Amino acid sequence: MDTAIIAKNESIQMQSSPSAPLSLALVPQGAQRNLLRMFADPRVLSKEETAELVEQLGDCVEQNPKVSDLRVIYGMALCVNLEAQDAMEELGEAVRLSPNSYIAHLKMGELWMRLRVMPKAEYHTHQAAMLAQNLAQSDLARRQAATIRTMMQHGIERGGYMHKTWLSFSRLRRLFTRRQHEELAPVEAQ
Repeated sequence: MDTAIIAKNESIQMQSSPSAPLSLALVPQGAQRNLLRMFADPRVLSKEETAELVEQLGDCVEQNPKVSDLRVIYGMALCVNLEAQDAMEELGEAVRLSPNSYIAHLKMGELWMRLRVMPKAEYHTHQAAMLAQNLAQSDLARRQAATIRTMMQHGIERGGYMHKTWLSFSRLRRLFTRRQHEELAPVEAQ
């Protein structure tokens, strides 16, 4: 996906919440600039810059622990910094603080989707879709839900095949059958 589209989506999501301007105002100006650069393309910032940004956002959250959108931004930065457990805690706290927050549910659903925990991803994405206030928000939630459904149809789920033993046997059988047909197929003369 083009980085300009991602940056636009992130700015729509940040502006979509009434308290988003307030929460961004709590972030230092230099950190805001790096935050927007990081959301445009996570590879733009060096590891040191990303770690510094995460630290600055952590300080902002400590100073303002009741601001849900600030926790969402911090959780997103933690995701980019590959700190999934901490991101889960921050996004979970954001959802707890503001259960009617579209962006908190959407990002929580996205994190669960990336971690391949589909029932939780589906739940939070559905909540985000129900809380959508405009067409852009509705479209983002719809696309995320479609991705989750596709992943579930293909069995992409953490531990998904372990719980469905018969399904995995049928997949192996289909794979074996397909390979047998490929071996028996006549080779075209050149």
